[in-house]
Amino acid sequence: MSGPSTITGFGLGLRTEHYADFQSGTPPAVDWLEIISENYLVPGGRPLAHLERIRRDFPVVMHGVSMSIGGTDPLDRGYLRELKALAARVEPAWLSDHLCWTGVDGRNLHDLLPLPMNEVALRHVVARIDEVQEILGRRIAIENLSSYVRFASDEMREYEFVAELLRRCDCRLLLDVNNVFVSSVNHGFDARAYIDAMPADRVLQIHLAGHSRQGDVLIDTHDAPVCAEVWDLYRYTLQRLGFKPTMIERDDHIPPLPELLAELDIARQIAAAVVAEAAAGVPA
Repeated sequence: MSGPSTITGFGLGLRTEHYADFQSGTPPAVDWLEIISENYLVPGGRPLAHLERIRRDFPVVMHGVSMSIGGTDPLDRGYLRELKALAARVEPAWLSDHLCWTGVDGRNLHDLLPLPMNEVALRHVVARIDEVQEILGRRIAIENLSSYVRFASDEMREYEFVAELLRRCDCRLLLDVNNVFVSSVNHGFDARAYIDAMPADRVLQIHLAGHSRQGDVLIDTHDAPVCAEVWDLYRYTLQRLGFKPTMIERDDHIPPLPELLAELDIARQIAAAVVAEAAAGVPA
């Protein structure tokens, strides 16, 4: 089973609004791009033509939203075959999806829905990840969700669930720092304790994004710049876990590419400052 290829540095999610920017002949200051896998699960057409052109100049990782790794329906082997074929075509450095379920009884609910944090769910997800990795012939990364509800059947904290999942299963973690912050506010836990519980050697990638507020609840909307509190948590994450390839997600109210590049420069500046502080022996 193949493991992830090595990429580093700072990336962005590839969105249709920026196709022209990435094919302009003057490559933007981005080290790699993340694609939404489902946007390219077709045998041809314009999206795939754009991707293949851009792929010549930029390393790519694949990020999916339909695996339903926590679902109770049988895994969709047709979908997984399409995913495997796309990976063979674009040769991503790695492939990821979410720690969630997305439907039931054959119906896709088009949302990333949280799992109960208990032993039954843990064993179920571990077995499903093992099966997916066997089908794909590669290790995958699983992303932590933002969440808005808890289950009466919870037996552990989310970070305990995630850490135990990584202990039992030969997969990696896509650590979404914004999701940690959103959930910490919604559920009243210490976001830094979540970061502290993550095994540094299993964290493959970091997501950063913006969110919105509805009353007392934060919603992971990906429609705004990264806020100051998430930047602070990102700094802490790098201090605790070391540098990991980092990208910014924007899925709504998508600005011109230079605005996202300026935001990505903030991540670069934070990472450089953390490295300088560590070299100078400054405590975290």
